[in-house]
Amino acid sequence: MIRTLLFIGLAAVATQASAQVAPRDSTAQTSLTIEQAIELARRNNPELQQTLNNRIGAQAAVRSAYGALLPSADAALNVQRQQGGQQIFSGTSLGASSDVRQSSYQIGLNYRLNSATLITPSLQRANRDAVEADINGATEILRSNVSQQYLTELRAEATADLQDSLVVAAQQELVLAQAREIVGSGTQLDVQRADVALGLQKVQALQARNQVEIEKLRLFQLMGTPQPANVKLVSQFTVTPLNLNLDQLIASAHDQNPSVVALRSRQHVADLNVSREKGEYSPTLSISTGFGGYTYGYTNSNFPVQQAAAQLDAARTSCIRTEEVRAALNLSNQLAACNAMAFTATDAAVIRDNNSKFPFNFTKSPRSISATFSLPIFDGFAREQRLQEAMASRSDARYGVRAKELALTADVTAAYLTLTTAEKTVALQEQNAAKAKQELKLVQDRYRIGATTFVDLTEARATYERAESDRISAIYDYHKAFAALESAVGHPLR
Repeated sequence: MIRTLLFIGLAAVATQASAQVAPRDSTAQTSLTIEQAIELARRNNPELQQTLNNRIGAQAAVRSAYGALLPSADAALNVQRQQGGQQIFSGTSLGASSDVRQSSYQIGLNYRLNSATLITPSLQRANRDAVEADINGATEILRSNVSQQYLTELRAEATADLQDSLVVAAQQELVLAQAREIVGSGTQLDVQRADVALGLQKVQALQARNQVEIEKLRLFQLMGTPQPANVKLVSQFTVTPLNLNLDQLIASAHDQNPSVVALRSRQHVADLNVSREKGEYSPTLSISTGFGGYTYGYTNSNFPVQQAAAQLDAARTSCIRTEEVRAALNLSNQLAACNAMAFTATDAAVIRDNNSKFPFNFTKSPRSISATFSLPIFDGFAREQRLQEAMASRSDARYGVRAKELALTADVTAAYLTLTTAEKTVALQEQNAAKAKQELKLVQDRYRIGATTFVDLTEARATYERAESDRISAIYDYHKAFAALESAVGHPLR
């Protein structure tokens, strides 16, 4: 009677152990859906941000191509000061006794036009479209990677939950083995085996929880953000019957997959590049014009006044001598006019005013305009080389598009077949897991009443663990296969 009561008490303890769950952090959890994870990755993933930066260069190239259709302009301002003194040039003494100040400005306009200049804007627009397609492709790849990693973490979480439940089951089996030993229907060997099995199961549960944290870290690495404490992935995925048409999926992939769209854009760029290189055989029109001004003056404003006065005095003396000779010969002369030549204060003021224009009171320079019409004839076959390289790149781009279309057909077909197989596998694994669970319950009941051995119980539990683990793997393999199909098609399918 005492043994019976003790057995009942230990069975109650086993029931209590089976109701326990693995301890969890009681801190408030932060939930994360797969949509939130994808959106955060689009905003923060460093590799995607690097790809997005290519848009800046592409837009600048388009702006530069249109800018080439407009004249180029440049401006120059020059200021110079030269020390006064004598300089010898070709045996002649040149220079002045006063420092000289000079300034000038020049504004030039240049325009160059040929067929290559006209094609370049279209080429750069096509290149910009190709960059946008690359960005869309990188975004889709990131979405697929985040989805796959999200599913991987959920799979690890489900596996960890399974291991936790098996720990509880192992605790229950240990209590039952102890109860059977007490009532005399079990052995110490069964207790030791149950104790070892519990220890091994705890190790597996610990490793499974560690794997959950690792998969979370990898997910947040893809998202490009620090992992918050106690985050919980909350999106739920169900296995639903497929309603997809393979031919439609292949056609959609050929039309919308970002990778093939980017390659077609690159092909268009290659076509335009060939046209631009052919344009190098066309003539080029170049037009140049501009306007400017200058100033020139002495730092000593009295120097040009004295120089002008000396020159006028020398001219008056020369004039008087010449006219006196004519007067001596009784010829008509202008001796009176020569004697009247004099340097006045007004003349000095005008000279000083003209000398004070430095630095910005410019005197305009004569304007000019030139036009050149050039036709390239021979440049050492450099143009031919560039044209051949452009044509080879165009051929490579076309083959690249064709290869990608063939690859998409194979990838979509393979992903579709894998998904179809995964759907059937889920149904079979759910049946296997249900049968294994029933078998485990039956063996546990038989072990409680002493109708079977602990070895049979251990084998039944191992069979259930494999079946349940395979069921979890089948479910998440299905969802990963669906994500792979979406990646191959190039857009979400649900």
